[in-house]
Amino acid sequence: MFLENTPSHKAQFGWIEVICGSMFSGKTEELIRRLKRAQFAKQKIEIFKPQIDTRYDESDVVSHDENSIRSTPVPAAANIRLLADGCDVIGIDEAQFFDDEIINVCNDLANKGMRVIVAGLDMDFRGNPFGPMPALMATAEYVTKVHAICTRTGQLANYSFRKSNDNHLVMLGETAEYEPLSRAAFYKAMLKERIAQLEVEEEPLSGKHTPEAPKS
Repeated sequence: MFLENTPSHKAQFGWIEVICGSMFSGKTEELIRRLKRAQFAKQKIEIFKPQIDTRYDESDVVSHDENSIRSTPVPAAANIRLLADGCDVIGIDEAQFFDDEIINVCNDLANKGMRVIVAGLDMDFRGNPFGPMPALMATAEYVTKVHAICTRTGQLANYSFRKSNDNHLVMLGETAEYEPLSRAAFYKAMLKERIAQLEVEEEPLSGKHTPEAPKS
């Protein structure tokens, strides 16, 4: 579904739109598309992203297809509230990396009459709900879930599988570090990882010698 709302200048309140999915699913591409349409409509827009996201550009929001739009990197969600005054449309990319204050910020801006468009990963590399995204999806008027294509099955993918052994929750990366997987492929990949980990943990035990019984 591609949301195309026509803003009502008589409306007292705005709304929240969430675009979510796995890596390589087109979340940022869809965010940019909606924001550029708002620009064409002569609406005042402002885009924000976490300061830690410098993969393609230090300031611009850039999709995997290299479409881009000017943005303002911010260190914390509270900064968005201070910089968004006077705007019609607010775009927020990589929302999963923000602190939980992003939930209050988005609702405050919507209550002031702004259209707030948020894009982010709904699940982390373990398949768990990611940061503030579940709460944003719950409070949003519109939620669009987009999908990538599974690199192993060709089916729709909604999981972001991390190929490296880094267990930190936040790790920026591209195709060298992540691949989109379907439910079946993700389950098999995680099971394979758990089996490998068990083998590593049991290996030192198998190499130990059984102590000899004391002689009488």
